[in-house]
Amino acid sequence: MFNITGRRRAAVGVTGAALLALSIAGCGEKEATEQPGGGASVTATADSALSAKVPDAIKADGKIVVGSDTTYAPAEFLDTDGKTAIGFDVELFTAVAAKLGLKAEFVSAPFGDIITGVSSGKYEVGVSSFTINDERKTQANMVSYYQVGTQWVTKKGNPAGVAIDNACGKKIAVQKDTVQVEDIQKRSKACTDAGKPAITVEQFPGQDAATAAVVSGKDDAMLADYPVGVFAVTKSEGQLDLLDKMYEAAPYGYVVAKDQAAFAEAVRDATKALIADGSYKAILDKWKVGDGAITDPAINP
Repeated sequence: MFNITGRRRAAVGVTGAALLALSIAGCGEKEATEQPGGGASVTATADSALSAKVPDAIKADGKIVVGSDTTYAPAEFLDTDGKTAIGFDVELFTAVAAKLGLKAEFVSAPFGDIITGVSSGKYEVGVSSFTINDERKTQANMVSYYQVGTQWVTKKGNPAGVAIDNACGKKIAVQKDTVQVEDIQKRSKACTDAGKPAITVEQFPGQDAATAAVVSGKDDAMLADYPVGVFAVTKSEGQLDLLDKMYEAAPYGYVVAKDQAAFAEAVRDATKALIADGSYKAILDKWKVGDGAITDPAINP
């Protein structure tokens, strides 16, 4: 999980996604038929000028080996076969690699091992929803490509009348050990300091359970990373709504080894090319996460 300072936030992996689908189906509704990311993949055309910027040692085998913690739907997670990486992160970087005339080979890895793996040469890039922060910029070149903040989700139509800036007396679900816990606890303190009822904060071990609590009506709303909130709403087939817009957005970055400045520039320029030709927007829109789009990728912003 990530917070604004760089820890990873709430994750719904392939297991969580499956549990969410089951919990929604168990509430008397059929499972959603329209899935985020459905349909054909968006393809990108190789650019010879960009390909020429890739160091020979990296492009020699025709592929980029990518370390990714594939437990974080809808950014990066495993398809129903249990081995194929899918998600908007996966599709975006696959397009980046294609612009560079290469293929992306995703290798599942523990999140905490990826930056070290890139530094050691085990992986050539890390793609796993890494928030860019000062510490990571000392360890690697971070190429920005997306930004994300916290998103609130309510039952369809917000029947409890939850307001982000005044949720006093409401029951709010959140995944344990995430930045959203601190967020909602601060909001609850503001309520009690003002003489209003505290927010009842329910912490769940997984995002799937937090989402199910809102679907069932047990809780009035939940907080999660923006893409996770969008994924939950789409999976719910009309049972959930996004509440307002995400806030406190911070950039995600591709991880490139510190001694691979030229390669980082190639990745940045390929990302810019995808933005310019519309592929970038098409991929994000396909996964219903377009609100996190950026316009100017940068190295170590």
